[in-house]
Amino acid sequence: MKAYIFPGQGAQFTGMGLDLYEKYPIAQELFEKANKILGFSITDVMFEGTADQLKETKVTQPAIFLHSVILAKVLGDSFQPEMVAGHSLGELSALVANGVLTFEDGLKLVSKRALAMQKACEIAPSTMAAVLGLADDVVEETCGEIDGVVVAANYNCPGQLVISGEIEAVEKACEVLTEKGARRALLLPVGGAFHSPMMEPAREELAAAIEATEFSNPTCAVYQNVVAKAVTSPEEIKENLIAQLTAPVKWTQCVQAMIADGGTEFIEVGPGKVLQGLMRKIDRSVAASGAVLAE
Repeated sequence: MKAYIFPGQGAQFTGMGLDLYEKYPIAQELFEKANKILGFSITDVMFEGTADQLKETKVTQPAIFLHSVILAKVLGDSFQPEMVAGHSLGELSALVANGVLTFEDGLKLVSKRALAMQKACEIAPSTMAAVLGLADDVVEETCGEIDGVVVAANYNCPGQLVISGEIEAVEKACEVLTEKGARRALLLPVGGAFHSPMMEPAREELAAAIEATEFSNPTCAVYQNVVAKAVTSPEEIKENLIAQLTAPVKWTQCVQAMIADGGTEFIEVGPGKVLQGLMRKIDRSVAASGAVLAE
């Protein structure tokens, strides 16, 4: 089965989407629609902005969503997903790709999500750190022993887990994990503690927006970050999407579940190759590539 996977924050690059805009009328139409919906020219920042401008959460999240979703639209009839998943923010791209959300509603939710997360980051100083070379259970146990808020946030691939929480607690966890044999435990240049209890204010804000949005029946199952299994019920999809902001991204488990359910070819749709790299570390025997446009 063909599985389409959609990247999250961190995959952005200067000039992203310009080739699509210049070459495909449908892309131009959707980018212009996005500028109107967002109330600012995101295309200016995507096509000509600096890396720092692209790093702003209110820009980054819609930019990656737009690149992914518009690329899927440009693929046309060759885009026939039999299963989809997205890493964190990428889950919203996946939900547009499998018909649960319209382009417009997906973009509005992404924008609200970005602004709500930005606000939550400003309420209390918080951060994330990547931990390499330790078993998941060692990282989980260590987080549980530290005073303050620090939790496992992103299960990216075996031996790569991101932790998230209050700055002091995350720093302390990094020290302890290094003592326990982590190859590396380093703070990430992010605005706050995503996928942790620190995002509760953002979760509440986004919950209201999600509840007010129409979710349709999907054309294929979405493997959601929170539960790491196939979901087809619009109500369940909503619940899991709301929970996602404060719950861990179980990416390793999502991919393993897709393979167990018959996924044989994984195609990354969006900027960068981050997910293809993770795929190789999760299961080398499964084909993983980027979406290829017809000439």
